[in-house]
Amino acid sequence: MATWLVTGANRGIGLEVCRAVQARGDVVVAACRSSSPSLQEIGCRVIEGVDVGSDDVGAVLVAGLGDAETIDVLVNNAGIARWDTLEAFDPDAAREEFDVNTLGPLRVTGALLPRLGRGAKIAFVSSRAGSIGDRPSGGNYGYRMSKAALNMAGANLARDLASRGILVALLHPGFVRTDMTNGGGSVDPPEAAAGLITQIDLLDESRSGRFFHADGSEVPW
Repeated sequence: MATWLVTGANRGIGLEVCRAVQARGDVVVAACRSSSPSLQEIGCRVIEGVDVGSDDVGAVLVAGLGDAETIDVLVNNAGIARWDTLEAFDPDAAREEFDVNTLGPLRVTGALLPRLGRGAKIAFVSSRAGSIGDRPSGGNYGYRMSKAALNMAGANLARDLASRGILVALLHPGFVRTDMTNGGGSVDPPEAAAGLITQIDLLDESRSGRFFHADGSEVPW
């Protein structure tokens, strides 16, 4: 039985990861800014007030976890998208995307690092939108740049944590129908969550620090 901590757990992909992992018998800690009825129905432990864009997020998580709890799988899922264009680029919105999508996962990981032992896994829910090798289709500047930077952070972290036996996954969930995508997309959250969980389960030293689609295919940087 493993203990999973999932950020952005009150809806969408994070909610479905919590639901699936809880159902298979693992321990789930759901971290979010505020809970939801759907999350409460799962019956897992919930830590509210977790804003990954805040410098205080580590203190909130540590206080919510208590002293002794260790984490086997950390899923950095929380994120935002502001859907800008070149003509309507908003630097403040882009800064917010970087703060939440890029710096947020590093804040969370740094705070929980003392609770991650050898064999622990860290998953970053990234996006193919941040792939340069996949030939971006234009627009969406702040989100794309924040996810490209997150990919670098995750790949770098994999190298730094290798000597501790901690593995790092960078994962694209697909184009998922969530509130973030305004209901657009080609994949429903339960399917995306199932794919992410499979890739996390498969994570080993040979796959650590690489970028994979939830369907198992490798995504170009």
